[in-house]
Amino acid sequence: MNASDFRRRGKEMVDYVADYLEGIEGRQVYPDVQPGYLRPLIPATAPQEPDTFEDILQDVEKIIMPGVTHWHSPYFFAYFPTASSYPAMLADMLCGAIGCIGFSWAASPACTELETVMMDWLGKMLQLPEAFLAGEAGEGGGVIQAHSSVERAGLIGGVKLKAIPSDGKFAMRASALQEALEKDKAAGLIPFFVVATLGTTSCCSFDNLLEVGPICHEEDIWLHVDAAYAGSAFICPEFRHLLNGVEFADSFNFNPHKWLLVNFDCSAMWVKRRTDLTGAFKLDPVYLKHSHQDSGLITDYRHWQLPLGRRFRSLKMWFVFRMYGVKGLQAYIRKHVQLSHEFEAFVLQDPRFEVCAEVTLGLVCFRLKGSDGLNEALLERINSARKIHLVPCRLRGQFVLRFAICSRKVESGHVRLAWEHIQGLAAELLAAEEGKAEIKS
Repeated sequence: MNASDFRRRGKEMVDYVADYLEGIEGRQVYPDVQPGYLRPLIPATAPQEPDTFEDILQDVEKIIMPGVTHWHSPYFFAYFPTASSYPAMLADMLCGAIGCIGFSWAASPACTELETVMMDWLGKMLQLPEAFLAGEAGEGGGVIQAHSSVERAGLIGGVKLKAIPSDGKFAMRASALQEALEKDKAAGLIPFFVVATLGTTSCCSFDNLLEVGPICHEEDIWLHVDAAYAGSAFICPEFRHLLNGVEFADSFNFNPHKWLLVNFDCSAMWVKRRTDLTGAFKLDPVYLKHSHQDSGLITDYRHWQLPLGRRFRSLKMWFVFRMYGVKGLQAYIRKHVQLSHEFEAFVLQDPRFEVCAEVTLGLVCFRLKGSDGLNEALLERINSARKIHLVPCRLRGQFVLRFAICSRKVESGHVRLAWEHIQGLAAELLAAEEGKAEIKS
């Protein structure tokens, strides 16, 4: 493929992508395939001679799309949102074209410097304490990290993990943390790292940083704050109070690729003292050294992470922040929160159902009043129908359904249709259960 071909095929691909996203509502949100469906549909070996672009694009529709879960469908309400926007897609195209491996400033100065500035932009949008910003001479700073999890990091590091019991609102409080610390120290263990969560995966609950933070400070324990989903909402003044206490943290992380219209992957992390990371990971083979690395004016991101190379991911942030503006991003967050409260109101109006956790942002946890088996059967009917897609969680041992506002294209009408669909399936299920009870009696 030469430049002329690329121009033509590139335009065709942009049209295909735009048509896909514009028509995504008409696609079945959850695929109807079985494990192993794809292997029989493609050859066992790569082709010896080139295939045509037309054949490849046809196979995307024939082979790939039948096995795709359409995360950006307005009927996708599972997990949490994964961000998608046209500006971010355009930035990804440019990132692929530049194709730099940004392990150091010298490897591509713009790749390093834009990331530093974008992390400061985002930190200021969140009103993070100055200690987390790089600025022109700060000790802190941010880095775009890979998407991972605390539990997996613990397994990799060979570290014992302990879950702290939560209160009635599913939040970690000072008393529970202090008790766990005392028990661990009495057992000869050395507590050194606490993770507080703002917007838990199960129910979007918020640990109490103002209580937990001072304990970590007194005990000289590193406090990491994970706000993977909820962090995006903190750019709205009305939700910023949920981040109060972050001044006690040593590091803070959230995923713009969930809710801030920056396509996956883009996980943003800040530290107050970047030397805590660079001192731990620094390796300097002679072929990676450059004349500016000790100037104090720049940072080499290879020292912030385990992998060596990194993509030019800050381009996505730069495009999105400039083309939406802070006000546009705030409006997007507020719309999703409003839609979640609309769904919450539907649930509360139906005496057969109950809301199981406080609705703060874009997630509603709900269930039919009754047994776990009843709710498991309802979820099975919902996902088998494939009109909408949900996933469950467990709260206080109970099986609970999660309804997360996810798609950039979702509107009130989609939420209403989803609720009416759930109500209809619930009515069928309850009628079937009553029939079984009558037969037994």
